[in-house]
Amino acid sequence: MRLIALGLALALSGCSTVSGWFGAGTVKAKPAELVEFKPTINLAEAWKNETGDAGGYLLRPQLEGSDVLAAGGGRVERIAVANGTVVWKTDTGVKLSAGAGAGQGLVLVGGGKGEMLALNLDSGQLRWKVTLTSEVTGQLLAVPGIVIARTGDGNVHGLDAADGSKKWLYTRSLPALSLRGSGGMVVRDDVMYAGFPGGKLVALNPANGAQLWEATVAVPRGATELERVADVMGNPVLDGVQVCAVAYQGRVACFDRRNGSLLWARDTSSNSGLAIDERNVYVTDDKDAVTAYDKVSGRAGWRQDKLARRQVTAPLALGAWVVVADGEGFVHVLSSDDGSFVARAKVGSSVHTAPVDIGPGFAVQTTKGSIVAFRLK
Repeated sequence: MRLIALGLALALSGCSTVSGWFGAGTVKAKPAELVEFKPTINLAEAWKNETGDAGGYLLRPQLEGSDVLAAGGGRVERIAVANGTVVWKTDTGVKLSAGAGAGQGLVLVGGGKGEMLALNLDSGQLRWKVTLTSEVTGQLLAVPGIVIARTGDGNVHGLDAADGSKKWLYTRSLPALSLRGSGGMVVRDDVMYAGFPGGKLVALNPANGAQLWEATVAVPRGATELERVADVMGNPVLDGVQVCAVAYQGRVACFDRRNGSLLWARDTSSNSGLAIDERNVYVTDDKDAVTAYDKVSGRAGWRQDKLARRQVTAPLALGAWVVVADGEGFVHVLSSDDGSFVARAKVGSSVHTAPVDIGPGFAVQTTKGSIVAFRLK
């Protein structure tokens, strides 16, 4: 079941819905007023398409080649980056909770009742469908011969890319309370990095699910279950040397990719996630401020705190810019040099997942199912 706390969805097993501070009785704090500034770059909407309402799930499009793959409601679409033309769309008949992922000629989506679907990338036709142990969550990955999915019960599933049959299962026990949006994954150089509720970052072999190392991003502390929530949020980020992650009520930390040894850490709390580029690690904290940390030393460079209470997404590092969106339906472009505002646009309904790099520009997915692409000049 789901509870609402601090503007986030929390998963708590064996409990009925709690109102008041946790739920519908909460009075939303007034978002900060948008600051005035003179735009220094041109932010233009390139195209807009519609999928379906996200239904409270954190759905995010993915770039695959020259197309964007997006899921919403029960629909999956392949959209041409160049002009927004829909190449194909498929109605799955499933209320989708995760997607879209892509790779190995497949488009991957998951459902709230454990449904895991693989569609043909070229045609959108269903290749296979299996049922996993719980609601499918977060990022979906494909590596040679293997599809990787996570479920809300703490399991990571390795499935045969040909037919969805079980290849391996990695499982961990979960704390009583965890945040929706925790538990991201990323694969690079034949290693998969996955964050978990409870503040752990784990490196796995994606071919067989074997654990290579485990590191601590944050240590749960406090007298209550809520105080002890210390979940790794969003997808880990990495470069050639290090992998970094951030936790709610914890810290941002970077580790040696080879063995998981800690390189640096700074206390912070994030309920959305982080990004990385050649110079910095960028974190959106739970006060809706974006901070740039030097990725070698961990020293804080700049902090943009003028978006307080606007439910700011994890950032996207995009060359000279850092892009975030917010729960009020705005996209904000910051300078990666000093965090100053350089452009802004309105997309309609709220955005709760990070913008996505689509080559010439970026795209966002709104909670109502709009996929909006922008160009930057």
